[in-house]
Amino acid sequence: MKLAFLYAGQGSQHVGMGRDLYENYPAFRAVLDAAPVDFDLKQLCFEGPEEQLNDTRYTQPCMVAFAAGVTAVLKEEGITPAYTAGLSLGEYSALHCAGVLDAPTAISLVAFRGKAMAEAVVGRPCGMAAVLQLDRDALKKACEEASGLGVVECTNFNCPGQIVISGDAAAVDKAGELAKAAGAKRVLPLKVSGPFHTSLMAPAGDALREKFKSVDFHDMEIPVLFNCLGREMGEGDTIPALLERQVQSSVYLEDTIRRLADLGVDTVVEIGPGKALSGFVRKTAKQIKCYPVETAQELQAAVAALKGESDT
Repeated sequence: MKLAFLYAGQGSQHVGMGRDLYENYPAFRAVLDAAPVDFDLKQLCFEGPEEQLNDTRYTQPCMVAFAAGVTAVLKEEGITPAYTAGLSLGEYSALHCAGVLDAPTAISLVAFRGKAMAEAVVGRPCGMAAVLQLDRDALKKACEEASGLGVVECTNFNCPGQIVISGDAAAVDKAGELAKAAGAKRVLPLKVSGPFHTSLMAPAGDALREKFKSVDFHDMEIPVLFNCLGREMGEGDTIPALLERQVQSSVYLEDTIRRLADLGVDTVVEIGPGKALSGFVRKTAKQIKCYPVETAQELQAAVAALKGESDT
């Protein structure tokens, strides 16, 4: 077995997330109890309100605390991956798993990131939409044609047949119409609070660049595959530069999954609310077995299965 951890991104959060894990796993509980934030993270995760949980300023630290808690439990069980990656925000959880950031630093860093991303587009109507069953070139052309109405860019290449576009609301709507005319099966608006991974996030990238000057990035203990590359970092790349680039450029998750398969990964643990990443894996590399972990029951089942595979 060659194992990878994949960490969920923003959009999969929901009220109640992590409650049963908190009640059943001391290692998970310790991470949430120590989260360095200026709001009641546990109450927001467990009880809401949903509107606040969906605000990127709060979503990001909640999601990373959840992921770090599950990672702590898996580590305690002796389960560590050969590779790790995450979708967008999940990349910070992957870096925590790899030893680059300790849990408090990762949580406080994404709290800063969330605020910077929210401030980058205050008062600007924006949107994101998932476009189904249209190839990259055709969708890029649709975005180019719609750009007269504002910024609209392809931002998430999730899996074959699913690409997310983001930007100014009018331009996103127009690009969606053009995508349908070009043969897209569906265009689904996403419930998010900003045009993530577009050039509109450049102010957030600038803020992160300055913030990173005071962050202690440790040596990587586990290889991380990076969003903006779709692979491991290369010679000359630095983690701060890649994270600055990530917030304002496309996420290549499909390429990342293909790269994991090329590296021999045959098993993935998806860490975070929901099962979206497992779906992306199945559509991209069917041979990879997935264990989504959101609940205490799922975590217990994944640990038992992974230990059983290791023994065979």
